[in-house]
Amino acid sequence: MSVQGTTGPIDIAVSGMRAHGTQMEVISSNIANARTLDNGQGQPYRRLEAMFRSEDDGVGGVVVDEIAQDMSALKRVFDPGNPKADATGYINMPNVQMPVEMMNLSIASRAYQANAAILKRYQAMVRTTLELLR
Repeated sequence: MSVQGTTGPIDIAVSGMRAHGTQMEVISSNIANARTLDNGQGQPYRRLEAMFRSEDDGVGGVVVDEIAQDMSALKRVFDPGNPKADATGYINMPNVQMPVEMMNLSIASRAYQANAAILKRYQAMVRTTLELLR
């Protein structure tokens, strides 16, 4: 019996590793730009988020569908000495929250490790099967 539209465990694990690797890169960008007041267009940096989707309609892996900006409100900080301050002395800071980013980085890292563990276990299973066939 064969199931149509499925992907093997190696393909699924590798797609998960790629997706979570991209997610970790996006989170690293957020952390690096947590205090960037000018993104090159005169606006503060906005947090980015990797959006996942399934690879196929059937059983399969995962891919990064898009990397979207978080459009939540920017933090306003009172800093009258800053050249970017408005008339009331406030500046807009990026909407990056370090505890949230560190938690997301930890989750993405654990998911990456879980996919790597699947590959290791699959490799051990294949090795054992080959030894039994000798």
